[in-house]
Amino acid sequence: MDYKYICTKTELIAKKAGDFIKKEASNFKQSDIVSKSSNDFVSYVDKGAEELLVADLSKLIPEAGFITEENTSNKKGTTYRWIIDPLDGTTNFIHGLSPFAVSIALQKNEETIIGVIYEIGLDECFSAWKNGGAYLNGTKINVSNNAKVKNSLIATGFPYKDFNKLPQFMKSLSYFMEYSHGLRRLGSAATDLAYVACGRVDAFYEYGLSPWDVAAGAFIVEEAGGLVCDFNGEDNYIFGKEIISANAHNFAEFSKLVINIMHL
Repeated sequence: MDYKYICTKTELIAKKAGDFIKKEASNFKQSDIVSKSSNDFVSYVDKGAEELLVADLSKLIPEAGFITEENTSNKKGTTYRWIIDPLDGTTNFIHGLSPFAVSIALQKNEETIIGVIYEIGLDECFSAWKNGGAYLNGTKINVSNNAKVKNSLIATGFPYKDFNKLPQFMKSLSYFMEYSHGLRRLGSAATDLAYVACGRVDAFYEYGLSPWDVAAGAFIVEEAGGLVCDFNGEDNYIFGKEIISANAHNFAEFSKLVINIMHL
């Protein structure tokens, strides 16, 4: 398989879904919102974008299976599978606030080999293929060089339905507010990871996540020279619902801090 070719085609598919989302944004009404659970929303836009993605990605690799947020496909692949989020940042979208993004990862035998994130508001496409580096709109990107947490800008995501670790999370916010360059909460984990990859933020952590939130972004971070782990310092960050990522210079310090605080 030509990973670069597949990645380029995936970028076009992501942008096509993004164009659909952008077009529907002007027609979207609050009455179109469906609540899946507390603070967890979906609309016809999410489902329509996912149907487009599944159809086009199925043509690209017919034998591939899918893990999808809106369950528009339950096809199982023996070798290849796509992990897709048609609209990461739905709450932002329904309130007319950026960022929100399309996130697509391709795995071969459970190893990620391609990642694409299309942030719709700024028309920015982040992409990577195995051993090929990471790119933003075709230009190679790298994580930042900040070596100390005290000099780092940190991104995070607020829990919206899993509040079991809220006391520890609030302690982490307090710590990083005082001992870093600051915290940002964008509302899209895929975009957070993309911004780590291109050096706009130096580190990111969050819990209560799903595979489609992080599969593409974590891979892009790694191809951009960054590091990723879960809250145990291990590699179960795609399915383990928690993630830490940072540049290679501050990762040891940052991950140790997050792990220690979140395990209090």
